[in-house]
Amino acid sequence: MTNQYWLVKSEPASYSWTDFVRDGRADWTGVRNYAARNNLQAMRAGDHVLFYESVTTKAVVGLAEVTKTAFPDPTADEPAWVAVGLKPLQPLPKPVTLAQIKADDALVDIALLRLSRLSVVPLKPAEFSHLVRLGGGKSRPR
Repeated sequence: MTNQYWLVKSEPASYSWTDFVRDGRADWTGVRNYAARNNLQAMRAGDHVLFYESVTTKAVVGLAEVTKTAFPDPTADEPAWVAVGLKPLQPLPKPVTLAQIKADDALVDIALLRLSRLSVVPLKPAEFSHLVRLGGGKSRPR
C-alpha cells in the first residue's frame, strides 16, 4: 500500500515543533472538527506528515510520520473523537512560510489554503514533495 501525505497544524504556544522533537513522539489529540477527525481516521502507520506551526510562525517546519492509527482520543468527552500517534523525523532546513505557499503556482490547490481552518489536511504526493524541496529537505523521508 502506498503512503499518504498529510499536514497537521499546531499553535507554537500550545505545542511547537521544538516540543514535538523534545518529546520524541506525540499522540495528536484535541482535534474537534469532523472533517479533520475524518482525516485522522484515514491516516495509516508510515504515512508522511508535514508539521505546520500556525498563528505566529505560519510555516511548515518539519517532517513527521504516523506511528499509530486512529484510537479514541483520551482528552475527549465524547467517544466520536480520535487521535493518532506521530513521531518527528527531521526539521526542514528552512521553514516554508504561508506567504511562499500562497505565491507558489504549484500549490494553488493545496488544502492548507482551501480548507484553512482545518488542523489536519491531506496533501497530494506532488504537493508534499514540493513543500519539502522548498524547505531544503529530501523529497521523501526514509
